[in-house]
This record gives sequence, C-alpha cells and structure tokens, in this order.
Amino acid sequence: MERNTGNGVSIDEQALRNALGEVAGDRLQTVKVAGETATVMLEVGGLERLDRDKLEMAVRDAARKAGVADLRFGMTAERKSRVIIAVGSGKGGVGKSTLSANLAVAMHRLGRKVGLVDADIYGPSQPRLLLTEGRKPEAEDSKIHPIQSPYGVPMLSMGHLVQPGQAIAWRGPMAGNALGQLIDAHWGDTEIIVVDLPPGTGDVQLTMLSKHKPAGAVIVSTPQDLALMDATRAIGLFEQGKVPVIGMVENMAGYICPHCGEESDPFGVGGAEAAAKTMGLPFLGRVPLDMAIRRESDAGNPPAAGDSPQAEAFLSIARGVLAWLDGKR
Repeated sequence: MERNTGNGVSIDEQALRNALGEVAGDRLQTVKVAGETATVMLEVGGLERLDRDKLEMAVRDAARKAGVADLRFGMTAERKSRVIIAVGSGKGGVGKSTLSANLAVAMHRLGRKVGLVDADIYGPSQPRLLLTEGRKPEAEDSKIHPIQSPYGVPMLSMGHLVQPGQAIAWRGPMAGNALGQLIDAHWGDTEIIVVDLPPGTGDVQLTMLSKHKPAGAVIVSTPQDLALMDATRAIGLFEQGKVPVIGMVENMAGYICPHCGEESDPFGVGGAEAAAKTMGLPFLGRVPLDMAIRRESDAGNPPAAGDSPQAEAFLSIARGVLAWLDGKR
C-alpha cells in the first residue's frame, strides 16, 4: 500500500518492508507508514551495543534510500518464541513422516507460519514428500537458511545436506548436533516448527527433550496392537520429559477397494482411539489407508495441499492441534 507524504512522495509500505528486511532479516518486527513518517520496530535481543548501532545505521540508510524522510525507530530485546510440535511414533512404518508433512501444510493453509524439520536423521524422507529433493540450503553466520517448499512451508532435512541415497552412520552426539543445526536455523517469522522425529525412543528424542523442548507432541500409530504397544512407550518418554501429548492420530485406518468399493480393515480399526481414551489423551483423528495418499506423497504432492477428501482428514487434525496450541497461550 502506498502512503502519500507531505512532499507529494509516495511510500510503498510493502516495498519499504522488503528493503528493510534485506538488511535486518528476522530482526525486523513491524513497519508502519503514516503520512510522511515510517515507524520501524527491531528485535535486538543478544546483540552487543556496537552491533545494535550498526544495525540501526543500516536500517536508517535503507529507509532513506526507499524515500522515507521521517523515520521513527524502536528496539525490543524480546525475541518472539517459536513453538515446536514434535511428531513421534513408537515404531517405523506407521506413516509418521507423511503425517508430519501434511500437518505442516494443513496448518499453513489454516493461516499459520509453519516450518518443518526432518529430524529423522538416519532416514530422511521429507525432501521427497515436499518436493525439495536435490536442493542445498545456504548458510549465513554459521546458520543455515531453510529451503522453501512449493507449499508455503520452509523446511530443513539431513536429506538436503548429504548426497541422495548416502547412508548416515553417526553416533548419538553427532546426530544430536545435526538436530541442533536444523532447529537453530534462520527461520525468520516462522511461528510453529513441526519436527518429524525418528521412530522409537533414542538419542535424537533425548536431545530434543533436553535442548529443544517441544510445546507438545503428536503420536502416530496404526490401529494394530503391536504398533499401539510401541506408541505407548513413546508417550511415556514425552511424559518423562514433561512434554504434554497433544493427542493421538490413527493412521492406515480402513481401506476402500478402488475396484469394488468394499471397505476392509487390514490393520484393525479404532485401536488408537481406544488407547487414547484409556490413557486420557485426546484423539485427533484418523487417516485412511488410501492409495491416493501413497501415490501423491511419492510424487511430492502432499494431499493436504489440495481439495480432495483425503485433504480434509489432515485439515481436521491440524485444527485440533492449533486449538490445543491456542488454548495454551
């Protein structure tokens, strides 16, 4: 939007925001234009006095070049905290990564600024799911910048840092350090980071709980008893780490034959919902065993980005997670 100054010069507020963002990055909090005056608020937490002065000079210079005659300046030392949502499972193969990708995309569609971290260090799959395979993140000031997916969700994965198909044989401390690099990246104005954890209860989960404590966790399981037994262990780990469990998701719940239309339940039905009720946890919803979800996911086209019936399952789960988050604030 353009604002007219007293000198007849128009200030384009969005252009000004873009110009200031180039020099201030994610420390730029607000930009407002009223008449010939622009008001800018910066977040300067953790900066030394000399660095704050340099940042102010750079912003003032950028504003002047953008045509601002009267710049009012404010600084705050409080950084906007980001919320981490961990997505875990007791075992592999239950669709946790597919749920993580679609949850992030669905929350973005619901108006939130969401990022995704693929913390499955040894088996990263998010680059395939969100169509960012083969891309490498850039680094600045020893931190990496997330890669923007085609679906409005910035993301980072070990799959972006190693050659495709390369085996990652790291001991626990190395995996923990890698997790830190992914989470402590330049996330800009991202409000929520969805973290796709490895299956089980290993070193990466322990690092997450001790150094990057999530606001809450979503547990994914199939309806079958063995998966639910392992999911219970994952829930126990989060409870020990004093991380609240937002709820459970039942994946691969019901299969409709594409030829005859008959519905069957190869993994059972209702097991996760019953387990959630027994443990006093919310049940967030179920995702069917659907060939369309498998096909679209393999093609890097998350169903949550579209308008298919499959998308609604993920959107419903996302609404439940956001309602829980909003209730905590």
